[in-house]
Amino acid sequence: MHQPEMTCVIAEDETLLRDALVALLVEEWPCLRIVAACDDGGTALEAIATHKPDVAFLDIRMPGLTGLEVAAGVLEASPATQVVFVTAYDQYAIDAFDKGAVDYLLKPIARERLQATLQRVQARAGKTRVGDGALAGLLQQLSSALPAAAKSPPLVWLTASSGKDTRLIMVEDIAYFQSDTKYTAVMTAEGEALLRKPIRELLDVLDPAIFKQIHRSTIVNMKMVASVTRDEVGRGALRLKTRPETLAVSQPFMSLFRNM
Repeated sequence: MHQPEMTCVIAEDETLLRDALVALLVEEWPCLRIVAACDDGGTALEAIATHKPDVAFLDIRMPGLTGLEVAAGVLEASPATQVVFVTAYDQYAIDAFDKGAVDYLLKPIARERLQATLQRVQARAGKTRVGDGALAGLLQQLSSALPAAAKSPPLVWLTASSGKDTRLIMVEDIAYFQSDTKYTAVMTAEGEALLRKPIRELLDVLDPAIFKQIHRSTIVNMKMVASVTRDEVGRGALRLKTRPETLAVSQPFMSLFRNM
């Protein structure tokens, strides 16, 4: 079968598995151009919005946005992108995939399964994909079918520097986190404190139901959001309950606020 020239984004937070998938794709589809290989959901969604790839391989469990949340963002950020989920979960969840028009790969990835998936992706190239309503329904079904991740309870408090002092801050009181090259600012109603911890590590320990990434460098406490506005090109701005400033929402992350 002739292999078309297409582009893809890969999102997998485990380095060895990400490298293994890249290596398999290079072998099985030499003319596929990998435009980004990401280790968290937020970075993946921004890469998809930027590159508009033909296909995205999305690990279901990732720091920050899950693969399912990234796929929901793809509906707005790059509607033509085909989605292939990469999952460690077994048959009862796989049944939900098989009933939909979204493909999947089961970890560890078998070469034969990958070959079959790539053939389907290539055959669908340029064709109208499953309707947005059907895909949104499938994502909801998958969210219900997949088990909760086995991980430690979310962070309840942290310590951060404020001038010469070290503050103990309850996580529920934090309005948002914002990072630069060296530090992450912890913003509360009382002011700003600094952490030497990158955004990606925070995403691993915060409650994903409450703290959402809205930009490459920003995580917001959804309970602190007063309102959201959208401009003519799809970017958003959040008003907060406890802080005077507004927060920019990258266009790919606006799918989080679809029901607001």
